[in-house]
Amino acid sequence: MDREMYTRLINCNPKNKKVQVKLTTNQQPAATAVAGANDEIKLYSIENNHGTTLTACNLGATVVSLLVKDRNGKFKDVVLGYDDPLAYLTDEFYIGGIIGRFANRIAGNEVFINGHAYQLTTKAGGYHQHGGNKGFNKKLFTAALVSQPKQNSIVFSYTSPHLEEGFPGELTLEVIYTLDDEDVWTVEYKAASSKTTLVNFTQHTYFNLTGNPANKVDEHQLKILSQYYLPVNGIQVPTGELCPVKDTPFDFLHFKTIGQHLKTDDAQLKLGNGYDHSFILEKQHSAHLKHAAIVKEPGTGIQMDVYTTEPSVHLYSGNYLKNVKGKKGIIYQQRSGLCLETQHFPDAPNHPHFPSTELKAGEQFYSKTIFKFSIE
Repeated sequence: MDREMYTRLINCNPKNKKVQVKLTTNQQPAATAVAGANDEIKLYSIENNHGTTLTACNLGATVVSLLVKDRNGKFKDVVLGYDDPLAYLTDEFYIGGIIGRFANRIAGNEVFINGHAYQLTTKAGGYHQHGGNKGFNKKLFTAALVSQPKQNSIVFSYTSPHLEEGFPGELTLEVIYTLDDEDVWTVEYKAASSKTTLVNFTQHTYFNLTGNPANKVDEHQLKILSQYYLPVNGIQVPTGELCPVKDTPFDFLHFKTIGQHLKTDDAQLKLGNGYDHSFILEKQHSAHLKHAAIVKEPGTGIQMDVYTTEPSVHLYSGNYLKNVKGKKGIIYQQRSGLCLETQHFPDAPNHPHFPSTELKAGEQFYSKTIFKFSIE
């Protein structure tokens, strides 16, 4: 968001209470917290010495804006979001939020853990999606700002009670956003559960590297370092197959525009109304940091490299965005933004050959994803 938008967000408190705001400069990296739309919802900003600024909300640990410079030195807000933080309460598109306990979909309403059956909340289609009826993107996190040499962080914390949305165990989660002086935004997840449970977290920010979501992302150039993808069935959960991308619209091993094959007569594209598929980075989970994807936008020159310890990255081309009033009054439509959601494979509990999403009681979960911005 630009400075004008930042001011509007600061002034959205309906009680018109006085808000203390620490102004930041390009010369002095800083971290600030400001009041949001009510006493509970707050915005947190971290800035590096280039002026690159990430602003997030404690509702869902949601990324509200990310200002990066284009090739002309002009700041562009490269993520979708809302003017009013209260809009995230009714958002249906998971814009900018943390997804949990389980990202993407699980077929059916029942999972078995240690021989016990647990009933999950489901959609009308008969599948669990993005954490349930009220996933982590709708939860209030506690937040703390941490300033360190050459980087600043926001630490978000949430405790999910036993059987929330059907999942066993009290789960403690930390999500850490760090912005450093190399224009690297790092997302870290740390979790532990009192009972063996299932976890699969992701960050659901929609990117548009033009800085203007009135422009579709069709001309963004994308490369995904994956030779296999997961085809889906009629309810968009994986069939269990691992299909080669070669000679399919899912081949992003070399740069091509996102829109190049969207009109191809392909059954998988029709099922998702576009790209809504997971790309395999490794068949056996190693937790090593891997280069997952590169996106670049010719007009602005902005490039984003994605690295992750997760075994897959899910490409969603904003297929179902429609008439969504976003920041600056821009109406988001289909493909106003794209998501690159690093995660374990969807529906993993129903496919033993997929990397496990089980977190045993007392064990520590850790995952890391990096979004590195540069100018081509």
